[in-house]
Amino acid sequence: MYNPKSLKAEEFIDDDEIKETLAYADANKDNFELIDSILEKAKRLKGLSHREASVLLACEDADRIEKMYALAEQIKKDFYGNRIVMFAPLYSSNYCINGCKYCPYHIANKHIARKKLTQEEIRKEVIALQDMGHKRLAIEAGEDPQNNPIEYILECIKTIYSIKHKNGAIRRVNVNIAATTVEEYRMLADAGIGTYILFQETYNKKSYEELHPYGPKSNYAYHTEAMDRAMEGGIDDVGLGVLFGLELYRYEFAGLLMHAEHLEAVHGVGPHTISVPRVKHADDIDPDTFDNGIDDDTFAKICALIRISVPYTGMIISTRESQQVREKVIRLGVSQISGASRTSVGGYYEPEPEEENSEQFDVSDKRTLDEVVKWLMELGYIPSFCTACYREGRTGDRFMSLCKSGQIQNCCHPNALMTLKEFLCDYASEDTRKIGEALIDAELANIPREKVREVCRENLMNIEKGMRDFRF
Repeated sequence: MYNPKSLKAEEFIDDDEIKETLAYADANKDNFELIDSILEKAKRLKGLSHREASVLLACEDADRIEKMYALAEQIKKDFYGNRIVMFAPLYSSNYCINGCKYCPYHIANKHIARKKLTQEEIRKEVIALQDMGHKRLAIEAGEDPQNNPIEYILECIKTIYSIKHKNGAIRRVNVNIAATTVEEYRMLADAGIGTYILFQETYNKKSYEELHPYGPKSNYAYHTEAMDRAMEGGIDDVGLGVLFGLELYRYEFAGLLMHAEHLEAVHGVGPHTISVPRVKHADDIDPDTFDNGIDDDTFAKICALIRISVPYTGMIISTRESQQVREKVIRLGVSQISGASRTSVGGYYEPEPEEENSEQFDVSDKRTLDEVVKWLMELGYIPSFCTACYREGRTGDRFMSLCKSGQIQNCCHPNALMTLKEFLCDYASEDTRKIGEALIDAELANIPREKVREVCRENLMNIEKGMRDFRF
């Protein structure tokens, strides 16, 4: 039986509930009175249930879809303004003992180059990322207790935080590693990680077990219940995501929202982030072998409806997607993007030789960080390298209350401008700096509180003089 407060995976992600939800959505996809009432509810900025959102996803009326897009854009502005947080992944190891059919790191793949970075190699990669201007990383590793034990991950985190090169520093390390125990999540929390990220891949248990035929990840319940253990272990911020293309997208959409509802019901705080990756080509992975791929328009609609349904969450899109697709969905709700990413183990410090390919997936957006920052600013967005909320203890329910009340504008907006100023002074090309300086001057007026605005203006001048790391 469906129970969002249950700690059992098959009860808070109930297959019958999802199927009933999809049937209800099909029956009401042309019920414009109901659809209009759901849209009116969404305008109150409290979110939607998985069933309400599924009705909107099933609706094919062009006028109402445009209303969904306009509402998603407005909600994004209300909660996150025009800021886009920047980050990069850092793959530390691709050793893995799982059998995932959609990932080239599966243990049966005998020709992909297997690599594990030493701490000295981690150091070189981090300095290369700092020299681009990055302040926030997501560390990634395959599941292999022998090669990638928790002690190795903790050592990598310690190394990353320890490196100060010129004006560079990684101020927040997010972690994307396999589901683990409460004890090990507590170790990650004690190490000072930011968000713990774990993609569900698919919420359909039958498909999940077919796609994960062996290895620790084959345990559906253990994987699906990981976020509860992470929060029990003291990690305030967790990030959800499915790999769109593995299963019917409407099923995944409902399951994803049910997982968010479960976290709210049990822990009082929903997901800090939701990621929306799609299956992409990789070493021995052909996305065409999966029958559930979605086109760009459907993908955009999913992004818009996640924003409407879970208005407080940060939404992440990676360099899996092209510049054109990213530009489309940033407007509809995405608030975090990666820039200048490498999905190989190593590759920032020096390019990976072709014969030693270790990429998890092909990167579609291959621009430099400077080019991505310039592009965002030309579109009217503020590229933000801010990590202040994490370092000021504004995580979990404290961040959510700030976000939901709208007070986030008095913290995140000036912090975004100050971290952008750091990037412009330390790393930007001349053209990028000119655009950025004009943007900062214009955006200062959008800080709501006059006192905050004046302090921010003073800090910007101090950054120009060489001082760093101001934050509200």
